[in-house]
Amino acid sequence: MKKQILTLATVSILLWSCTNETKKTSDADSTAKTEKTDSTVKTADEAINDGHNAQNSLDWNGTYKGVLPCADCEGIQTELTLNQDMTFVLKTNYMGKDTKFPQDKGTFKWDSTGSKVELIGLKDQPNTYFVGENKLIQLDMEGKEITGALADKYILKK
Repeated sequence: MKKQILTLATVSILLWSCTNETKKTSDADSTAKTEKTDSTVKTADEAINDGHNAQNSLDWNGTYKGVLPCADCEGIQTELTLNQDMTFVLKTNYMGKDTKFPQDKGTFKWDSTGSKVELIGLKDQPNTYFVGENKLIQLDMEGKEITGALADKYILKK
């Protein structure tokens, strides 16, 4: 008797979940059809250029801190200050190696999209950061987003 009840319950759950998935799929299909027929509806993949970007919409100036990954040390203690006059101060400390906090100073520029800053004059180290709400995300040497298991470790917070 217990086997029959257990079997009936399992079958019921499976049928219920299958009908639920079918409904979600058909809802998504009808939404897609609506977007195709209405030319004024924007899809999620299309960027809406309303003139807002990090440069003109965020309170980006200030000091950002964090510990970035390091290949041959415990981490790189980093402090980057972006000033309103387009100057920066970058302090780094290779934890476990240095006892001092060397500084790089200079100017920075925004990219054409207004979402990334490039620190001018830094050599042999990443110098481009994506500017987000109260955070900077360090980009790789080519200015692209760092991916992989350590990607969330390349964030400096205000």
